[in-house]
Amino acid sequence: MPTSPSLRERSAEAAAAPAPPGPPNADSGRRRPERAALRRIGLRVLALAVLLGGWQLVTVLQLWSPVLVPSPAAVWRALLETSGTHDGVRGYQGHTLIEHLGISLRRIFIGAGAGVVAGLVLGVLMGTLPWVRVVLEPAVAFLRTLPPLAYFSLLIIWFGIDEAPKLWLLAIAAMPPVAVATASAVASAPTTLVEAARAIGARRGQVVTSVVLPSALPEILVGVRLAFGIAYSSVVAAETVNGLPGIGGLIRDAQRYNQSDTVVLGLFAIGISGLLIDAALRLLADRLAPWRGHA
Repeated sequence: MPTSPSLRERSAEAAAAPAPPGPPNADSGRRRPERAALRRIGLRVLALAVLLGGWQLVTVLQLWSPVLVPSPAAVWRALLETSGTHDGVRGYQGHTLIEHLGISLRRIFIGAGAGVVAGLVLGVLMGTLPWVRVVLEPAVAFLRTLPPLAYFSLLIIWFGIDEAPKLWLLAIAAMPPVAVATASAVASAPTTLVEAARAIGARRGQVVTSVVLPSALPEILVGVRLAFGIAYSSVVAAETVNGLPGIGGLIRDAQRYNQSDTVVLGLFAIGISGLLIDAALRLLADRLAPWRGHA
C-alpha cells in the first residue's frame, strides 16, 4: 500500500522545483523612459544635423546668392561680431546681441504680462456673467483677428515713438487668446462641482476661486502659452519704429543694409529664446496643474 511522502521529502521536492516567475524587473521598467528620452534627443540632434547639412550644401552649391542665403559660417561670424567688441565697434549699433535680446525680452514680459492679466480678468467675467460675454466677445474676437501692424501706426499717433506703443502692441496682441481660453474654460466648469459648492453655502466669489478657476487652470495655461508666443512673434513689428536697442530693431536695421547673416542670427536668437520660454511655461503648467491629461 503506497505511503504518503514524508514532510522532508515534500520539502526536498519543493526546493528542487523551479521557482515561480517573480515580478517584472523594476530596473528595466525604469530604463524604458530613459531610453525613450535618449531616443527623442538623438532624433532631434539628427534632425538638426540634417538641417545644418542641407543649409551648408545649398550655400556650397551657390544655388542662391550669399546675400539671400548666408552660409552657416557667415552667421557664426555675425554672432562673434555682435557678441563683443571688434575693431573698436561694440556689438551692433553699440549693444551686444545679448543686450538686444534682453531689452526685447523685457518688453515682451511687461507687455505680454499686462495682456495676460487683462485677458484673465476679461475671461473670468465673460465666463461667469453671460451679459458681459455678449457685450465683450465681439470686441475680443475683433482684436484677435487684427494683425499687429494694423493698429501699430495708430498706437504711435497716440503714444509717440518711445516704449509706450511697443508695450501696448504686445499687450493687445497677448490679451485675446488668454481671454478666449479663460472664458471657454470657466464656462465649461463641471456643473456638479459648482452646484455642490453652492449647496454648502459658498458665495459666488468662493465658487469662482475654489471650484471654477482650479478646474479651468489647464486650459488657461494653454492660453497663456499662446499669448506669449503671439507676443514673441509680434516683437519685430513692435520694434520696427525706434526699436534699437532690441532684437526686432536689430533685424529691421540689418535688413535695410542687406546684412542677411545678421538677420538670420536675429531670427535664431528669437527662435531659441522662444523655445526656452515655451519650455519654462510648459514646466510651470505641469507644476501648477499636474492633473492635466489625467482622468
